[in-house]
Amino acid sequence: MRIPHNEPLGSAAPEAPERRCILTGDHGSRDDLLRLAISPDGLVLPDALARAPGRGAWIGVSRADLETALAKGKLKGALARAFKGAALTIPDDLAERAEAALLRAFTERLGLEMKSGKLLLGSDRIAENARMGKVTWLAHAADASEDGSRKLDQAWRVGRELEGSGAAGLTLPLDRAALSVALGRDNVVHLALTDPRSAERLEVPLRRLLRFLGQGHTNDQGNGGEPADPAGPAPATTI
Repeated sequence: MRIPHNEPLGSAAPEAPERRCILTGDHGSRDDLLRLAISPDGLVLPDALARAPGRGAWIGVSRADLETALAKGKLKGALARAFKGAALTIPDDLAERAEAALLRAFTERLGLEMKSGKLLLGSDRIAENARMGKVTWLAHAADASEDGSRKLDQAWRVGRELEGSGAAGLTLPLDRAALSVALGRDNVVHLALTDPRSAERLEVPLRRLLRFLGQGHTNDQGNGGEPADPAGPAPATTI
């Protein structure tokens, strides 16, 4: 995956409060961690937007680490400690459900930005706006051609007066087919946002998704993050 070089979104948005991962004991921004919600009947489910009512717990590990924690019973033990022995049911496919929920949260946010007129599609349209300095955020499908991405990256650098910086758009963990289905358009390969607030709204679901996929997050230049240890200590407060 290409390291993202979109500019930091600035300090306009307040810093998100920290939460503690029940698997590792590490603290991190709630915008990076995934909340697991506990339904009234005790079913553990991913809460990708962190909005579900009731009790919940937070994890800050990749899908691979979560699958390991599930297989070894570490997640069950961590949840039991977090919820003081309450009866819980953990689906065997929790990791798969979590990835699907995070992908859905990200693509639904993209769809909302498209409906608001802030999301640009199509190489020519993006290149034109990029050269005029109107593109705040630039991304490419996982299977975008290197040549097509390079040309748009160059236009973006020119418009932002970043020539020679190596700045480049983000390569998303979705191919053109997945993006096309999600947005209801044909052959979605390149995407751009023209509004900083839109980029801020997209930042949280994207950060959570990339972290869960083990790919770091959008403002950590050159830092993919260290793999978490699912066997680590786990006492944590639940919110």
